[in-house]
Amino acid sequence: MAEEETTGAEAATETKPLTARDIRVSDDEREHVVGVLQKAIGLGMLNLDEFTERTDKALAARTRGDLNAVLTDLPGLVHPEAMPTYQAPAFTGPTTYAPGQRLELNAKYSSLHRSGPWQVPPALVVRNKYGSTKLDFTEAQVSTPVVEIELDSKWGSVEVIIPPHAAVDYNAITEIKFGSLDDKTGSNGRAGSPRYVFTGRIHGGSLVIRNPRRGLFG
Repeated sequence: MAEEETTGAEAATETKPLTARDIRVSDDEREHVVGVLQKAIGLGMLNLDEFTERTDKALAARTRGDLNAVLTDLPGLVHPEAMPTYQAPAFTGPTTYAPGQRLELNAKYSSLHRSGPWQVPPALVVRNKYGSTKLDFTEAQVSTPVVEIELDSKWGSVEVIIPPHAAVDYNAITEIKFGSLDDKTGSNGRAGSPRYVFTGRIHGGSLVIRNPRRGLFG
């Protein structure tokens, strides 16, 4: 009788065998999945809110099952160690730009603001004196993998907002005088698509580059 009671007690305390989904994940695996989500938003599979929500879940994941939950409806994606060829989202507006064409934006004593699903040409020249400039590329329709932006800003601030999957290169800015440059994205010189390459000068003002705030579009 005592032997039967012991056997029953062992059965009652027996744990369920672990499966692959129950394996604990490391920080590297979490970062890998965040990279997959960045690729998904770049391909138009996720919007910004979905990306933010899934990134939060990925960073909080404890098991492989938790991580898989944010990827189940994203087929064929791999970690973007090599950046994919940029695929521009469809644009239904009337404006189109020829290869190499550039657009000039000019303002004086006033604010210059571009945001929403605006069409971005291969090259931009932005001139503003005594006024603020804001270029929000969060929803922009970009037709080329590289966008060249020449800045000529005097005594005014410049704010640039890029999607999380994009990157910047401001190494060719020739002059920052009585001003500052603050890159909150940390993407300068790194892989990203599209890539925003800045040239020109900032005189008497600041240039701030950032990603969209969580839950907001700038």
